[in-house]
Amino acid sequence: MFSRARTAKNLPLTLQKLKVTPHGLLTPPFQAPFFSHFVGDKPVLVRDFIHSALYDSKHGYFSQRSASVGVLDRSIKFNQLEGRKAYMKHLDKVYKQSGISWFTPVELFKPWYAQGIAEAIMRTANLSVPLKIYEIGGGSGTCARGIMDYIMLNAPPRVYNNMTYTSVEISPSLAEIQKQTVGEVRSHLSKFKVEWRDATEQSGWGDVDQQPCWVIMLEVLDNLPHDLIYSESQVSPWMEVWVEKQIDGQALSEQYRPLEDPLIKRCVEIVEMDEKHASQSSVILKAWSKFFPKPRRCWLPTGCLKLLEVLHAALPKMSLIAADFSYLPDVKILGERAPLVSTKKDGHSLDYSSYLDAKGDADIFFPTDFWLLERIDHYCSGWLNLRKDKLSKEGKKRRTLTLDTSSFMEEFGLPTKTRTKDGYNPLLDDFKNTKFYLSVPTHNTK
Repeated sequence: MFSRARTAKNLPLTLQKLKVTPHGLLTPPFQAPFFSHFVGDKPVLVRDFIHSALYDSKHGYFSQRSASVGVLDRSIKFNQLEGRKAYMKHLDKVYKQSGISWFTPVELFKPWYAQGIAEAIMRTANLSVPLKIYEIGGGSGTCARGIMDYIMLNAPPRVYNNMTYTSVEISPSLAEIQKQTVGEVRSHLSKFKVEWRDATEQSGWGDVDQQPCWVIMLEVLDNLPHDLIYSESQVSPWMEVWVEKQIDGQALSEQYRPLEDPLIKRCVEIVEMDEKHASQSSVILKAWSKFFPKPRRCWLPTGCLKLLEVLHAALPKMSLIAADFSYLPDVKILGERAPLVSTKKDGHSLDYSSYLDAKGDADIFFPTDFWLLERIDHYCSGWLNLRKDKLSKEGKKRRTLTLDTSSFMEEFGLPTKTRTKDGYNPLLDDFKNTKFYLSVPTHNTK
């Protein structure tokens, strides 16, 4: 769906983004286009501004900054490295030789990262029916190649021979790279295809497919557009935020309106549905708010809600694996679930204090609230009903599990393959702020 380039952060390694850039890697200076490309004469919702700032075909961040996805010529031989220092030195060398700014974790830890995902699928899938896999935002195709390799070597021949793997990719250049990567194994080609389209568009999925399938999303959620809501105090009603040009046309500002957008309203209801306050606490809160009013700002994953609504409608028996950031450090922007907005200038990372400063020159990426992701998943499956009984009488339609990356890889992967001589393991030790989310249908699914 979306290409997944990242601006590297000069942060402690355990808190860095999954795409790690060694300190000091230089990139060419960038001139940001004028924001009028993203906001015209009429105000736009924050999610539309973010979508344009990231994905505008001419002036968006990804079209300006991510000409290609980094692909390692060969797998890193972790067992031959002494430890963390040797690993970082090796990474620095690789980055300098490649001349690019980032590698995905599935690339850094190939083939082991993808094989961990493949093993999770193999343990859970009903292998009596043909295995069907979709990947949204497939990057360079390394994940698809790794999964198909693993199934070819470890599953019964009939499973591999009858499987299909479809990449849903919004970038035409990445779609071509994926074909080349997977095509290096000739037998994969008859089972693999790329669909160049936006996964959030219902029309692209065609008729409802009632067959079991798997959907993989690696670092997709953090770059999905979000909306922003604002409240003047702790007890004032939420208002949706729009972005508009100021009268002089030289800057952008926020405009606050009553909640009217259907997608925002559904997301707010999901966020608030489990908030039950006793009457006494409500009285105290109102009194406190009167004397000490405090504005509130909350970021809503409306892009995630839209995507999951589409996926559940098109693929009601899908199983889902998503990996993303559960926490982002040093966020300067205000609000719950606020994003990092970061760019590179003169080879150094620069974080903006306002998302309005992103004019095509900055990455905008969000932490994933995995508790909220689970609630959205249950809502989109039809189990949570916001306006009636809240809970379907049939019971849960999804079985869900959230695991730290280290726990996921220890359970499904081969962590010994990414361990250095002194026991340091970057796959297990360096991504403390990332998690995996697994969701499979129950017998209640009709």
